[in-house]
Amino acid sequence: MLRRTRTTAKVYTEPATDDESEDMTGQQKDDSEELEEWLPNLNEGKTKGRRQRGTDETGEKKKVIKRVAKPKEPKPKEPKPKAERKPRAARVPKVKKEKTNTKQQTEDAVLPKPELQQHVTVKEERLSINLSSNNAGDMPDEIPSSSQHFPKVKKEQPDDSFTFDEPAQKKQKTTNSAQGRPIKIKSGNSCVEDLQMNWDAIQVLAEKSGVEQWVCANIVQLFQEENTIPFMVRYRKELINHMDADAVRDVQLTLEELRSVAKKSRSVSQTLKKEGVLTSELEMALKNCTTADEIDHVYAPYKKGSKLSKARRAKELGLEPVALALLQEPQKLDLQSSIQPNTKGLSTLDEVATGVQEILADMIAKDKETLTYVQSLCDRSAVTIHSSVSKTALKEQQPQQGNQKSKPKDISKFSLYVDFTCDVQRIQHHQTLAINRGENLKILTVKVNIPDRVKNDFCRWCINVRWRPQGFARPELMTILKNAVEDSYRRFILPFLSRGNRTRLTASAEKESIAMFVRNLRQRLLMCPVRGRVIMGVDPGFHHGCKIAILSPTSQILHTDVVYLHGPAKHKEAEKLRHLMFKLSCQTIVIGNGKACRETEAFFTDLIKQHFFKPLDVSYCITDEAGASIYSVSPEAVKEMPDMDPNLRSAVSIGRRVQDPLAELIKIDPKHIGIGTYQHDVSQSLLRAALDGVVQECVSFVGVDINICSETLMRHIAGLNAGRARSIMDWKEKNGRFLNREQLKLVKGLGPKSFQQCAGFIRINPETVRSVCSGGNEDLKVPLKQTAEKKKVKGSGSTSNQFNPLDQTCIHPESYSIALRFLSQIGGSLDQMGSAALRQSIESSVKSRGLDVLAKSLDTTPETLQLIVDGLTQPPGFDIRQDFEQADFKREIVSMNDLHDGMVVTGRVTNTALFGAFVDIGVGRSGLIPKRFITPDKLPFDQRQRSLALGPGERVEVRVINVDLQRNRITLDLIRVLR
Repeated sequence: MLRRTRTTAKVYTEPATDDESEDMTGQQKDDSEELEEWLPNLNEGKTKGRRQRGTDETGEKKKVIKRVAKPKEPKPKEPKPKAERKPRAARVPKVKKEKTNTKQQTEDAVLPKPELQQHVTVKEERLSINLSSNNAGDMPDEIPSSSQHFPKVKKEQPDDSFTFDEPAQKKQKTTNSAQGRPIKIKSGNSCVEDLQMNWDAIQVLAEKSGVEQWVCANIVQLFQEENTIPFMVRYRKELINHMDADAVRDVQLTLEELRSVAKKSRSVSQTLKKEGVLTSELEMALKNCTTADEIDHVYAPYKKGSKLSKARRAKELGLEPVALALLQEPQKLDLQSSIQPNTKGLSTLDEVATGVQEILADMIAKDKETLTYVQSLCDRSAVTIHSSVSKTALKEQQPQQGNQKSKPKDISKFSLYVDFTCDVQRIQHHQTLAINRGENLKILTVKVNIPDRVKNDFCRWCINVRWRPQGFARPELMTILKNAVEDSYRRFILPFLSRGNRTRLTASAEKESIAMFVRNLRQRLLMCPVRGRVIMGVDPGFHHGCKIAILSPTSQILHTDVVYLHGPAKHKEAEKLRHLMFKLSCQTIVIGNGKACRETEAFFTDLIKQHFFKPLDVSYCITDEAGASIYSVSPEAVKEMPDMDPNLRSAVSIGRRVQDPLAELIKIDPKHIGIGTYQHDVSQSLLRAALDGVVQECVSFVGVDINICSETLMRHIAGLNAGRARSIMDWKEKNGRFLNREQLKLVKGLGPKSFQQCAGFIRINPETVRSVCSGGNEDLKVPLKQTAEKKKVKGSGSTSNQFNPLDQTCIHPESYSIALRFLSQIGGSLDQMGSAALRQSIESSVKSRGLDVLAKSLDTTPETLQLIVDGLTQPPGFDIRQDFEQADFKREIVSMNDLHDGMVVTGRVTNTALFGAFVDIGVGRSGLIPKRFITPDKLPFDQRQRSLALGPGERVEVRVINVDLQRNRITLDLIRVLR
């Protein structure tokens, strides 16, 4: 899986930044063009950059290294195989081999040794000894190697630790609260049994994800029952141990990865079976693999189209027994007896020795314990990655001859990596992605340097411990063994280690980059809407004027126009604007942050200072317009506003982004919203799945009023899709608005499972129902004839046609009876929902008896009862999104020329990357706070965790460190986060 992920990223060979202009507008495009160069520049070169990391980040890095190194201490058990050789030799007889083969391969989980049945038997006890000493746990726990079957479970870190520079997977954990309750996996669970592998899927899933086994078992069961992540996180907390959505998604992705490995293993087995080369040992070894890299390592010698390997040719000549005899009975081995003068490959003693050496080299390279040991040596050594300019790029820089029309590669964009060296344990994620991009564009050549000490220690260990002959071996035989070990290391193991390091670095960088996308998108979507105001959206411009759209409080378009606020007739245009704003009672202006934004802001600021709009109390704010132009020409925008100019659609989108950011931004591809970096350099399938999951979580957790939401918003609710959303819209067209959640069961195509998943996230607000009904609750009914027809078609039970106050809360319908019993216990009623009296009564009851005791008396869980308490005490129309804040730019600062070193300004975070945060301070160009300046003492206590450091939309106070007018860059230092 990891290798395939890397391949996907390499498909994108377009120029590093030119194509990103499709995804970003204005300054975001410029930001994207220089992202990979920024942080190393601030550190003044790669050498100083590493030194800086050593001082600023060493604290946490060293902790990680120490934690990884601890399992390696018991390693000095190498001499033990010497004492074990006698019982091992007793198992040499070949007759027993076939009887014990299956059991032995299953217990040892070894890599395959094609066509080496005798060798498998000989090595059985060595592998058992090795695995029992936990050598497999010597790998770094944060990045499992391709030769590792069961990586070490990750340790939890304190909640208050600041780990901004750590990969997300190092912070994988569940909760500090009391554990939930395990459930047993049902028999015949296809989610586990369909893997058909030799390892326990739950155990491997737990070890790879760092989550407790009982939690993994529960999650597997919940996924098997078709539960969505939002539903699990909100309504099944006790089963997943209070994990958040990101953690559950990581487990889901790991499970999908294991299923992909199992599928690939079966596919390879079928291919080898058709070719007639599949042996029982090879099949069992394929079933022992837990990563795609291991399967590739096994399958490599048998791939169709590849020439026969040297080892297989030697085996076909009958030299395999000779190679085994060198290890088992070297004192009886006579190489002269294998010479056949008329046979190529056996005609001389040198050819026989070479054939034996090839077989031994292949055996060594495929041995699980050997690969585990050499990987542990690498983990303890200073393995580095080095990038330099490729020969192809250098050749293209030379004066072109003839009619060559190819454009020379732009090496300057990768100037920081033309001679870059860094330890693989310390390289930053954005550096890995930048190097990969340069390699994909054939500008850089990348090499992993493994110290010679690894080779020396490895060869000494192989000859003296792992592959030491069981008897006295003559010098010429020891020479063959020594050459085989060195040849195996050079031809097989060294490339395997290099590929493994590159794969792990790429996978880790991709995961962290995607996690950054997810955090940014979630924070952007969950910004609080501005309700109850008429808003004027302004898409600023110079020559083509400013496009304006005035929207009603419910986002209906009241007026659109183009005004020229920066031309000679700007006073006349201002009078026109005042007339419109008076006529439509508009007091809030939203300005897009694109071209002419600052000039437009200055224009409105002057008018407000002059009290031009009196008696209206006019205010303005600035919002990010990234993706508005792309949305304006999309099929969805055309369908929604068919007769409108695309430029005016942009103004509508800008205004609606403040009225309801969630409802508007979900119409735009998340990659075009201007969040994160390196979106073209990561696995597109993983990125799409993660972003779609975040959109679903945000929509579901906020809740959707089904009577007024759009079809686009509805399809993102957990449990729904495009087809079900369309069916709900059709039902509303035929029967009118929904009066309660139970009526969802009448919708065609919405079965019991879909209802269970979506019902808790759908709201039925009385205000929107009464807007089309003339009376109170007694009038909120549906035609009984239509209801009866639906019941007959669906075969469902009876559905009420009365409004239920609980339908406007986060309480799930499955818990309504518990909520009513709870209200009866405390002497409350549904009419009191959200009132201070009911809140006080509930708080008093919970305080006196305790949540656990109350939950037990109601025969439910404390988590479910807490949700009921929240739903009953929250005021009507409660929204989980944060409070909206108005613009915080200073009037006198409108350009970079107004800035100077040491100036303290306020701004809003527009984007965060792996190397820092971009902040809009009102000068038309975002400044960068490098990661080294985002320290825990500058953050609120609740934001000191990795996933909550800084995010889009947060107001910050910063100090200007440097203004580079020539390069159009602003460097900032974080002072504090404003609340």
